[in-house]
Amino acid sequence: MNDPEALLHYLDILLKESNFTKAARELYISQPYLTQLIKRIEKKLGTKILNRDHVPFSLTDAGMIYYKYLGNISYNDQQLSRKLAPFTQPNKKIIKLGIWTSLGTYLLPRLLPDFLQEHPNVEIQLFENSPRNNETNLLNGDIDCYIGQTPETTSRDLNYTVKQGEQYYVVIPQTSQYFQSGKFILAPNDLDLKEILQAPMVLSASESAIRHQVNGLFQKFHIKPQIVLESKSIITATALALRGVGLTISSASILTRMRQTPINLLPIDENLIYINFFIATRQKDPVSAAVQELIKSFKNLDLNTNV
Repeated sequence: MNDPEALLHYLDILLKESNFTKAARELYISQPYLTQLIKRIEKKLGTKILNRDHVPFSLTDAGMIYYKYLGNISYNDQQLSRKLAPFTQPNKKIIKLGIWTSLGTYLLPRLLPDFLQEHPNVEIQLFENSPRNNETNLLNGDIDCYIGQTPETTSRDLNYTVKQGEQYYVVIPQTSQYFQSGKFILAPNDLDLKEILQAPMVLSASESAIRHQVNGLFQKFHIKPQIVLESKSIITATALALRGVGLTISSASILTRMRQTPINLLPIDENLIYINFFIATRQKDPVSAAVQELIKSFKNLDLNTNV
């Protein structure tokens, strides 16, 4: 067998079951075939890849190298297929779309299902990178467009279509000294924003659009923040704040997906933090019909979110 994906799956199941008979049953193959397959691989490599004398099974050091090798082959095969798609599927219109992962969890489920249903000849290839990398990839022509936040900070070599942003809040868990029992969304004057921003904070990573805005907020109030933890995902940062790790600043769209728990939300004036969404294309390139349709769908999105 030369299929790296299948081999990875076989090894995963063997490691999970730590038993050839049970693994073979789950894989719908015979136990002798599975045993001989592993023996053939080990003979070809000249070394063992599985420690199977003890339960649970584990990969040997050589097995770890082989496992990563299979993963690299699988990834390269997928990348090759993506790059060849315009030639192997000439009737398909490929859109290479860049987006930051946490933003994608909010926007893409609202944008892509209807768009793809209306345009069955379009295939979306996602490139989930940081905003900085997405912008570089677009300027280099490696992607067709990217969806991001705060268009004011993008390169002047890009064209972008802007959508309205959303409300941001300071998330105050029940464990905080600032928590007010019996309330959910606080009035802006219920708490002193400058004071609570000096509490321990859980924040999204420095490369995120929201973090740039939050940093500006700290500078406006001349605050050196107490950062307990940083995460590349605002979703993770928000979830940690809800469990009392610290305060955070999060958006309406993120908070609506979180499990209800006793918290306070202090709305932040939009003059302090208000992040617009955009979809960007490169100025010097003609925009394909498929990308134009995606932009039109983006413009028609209803992104109003109530907590």
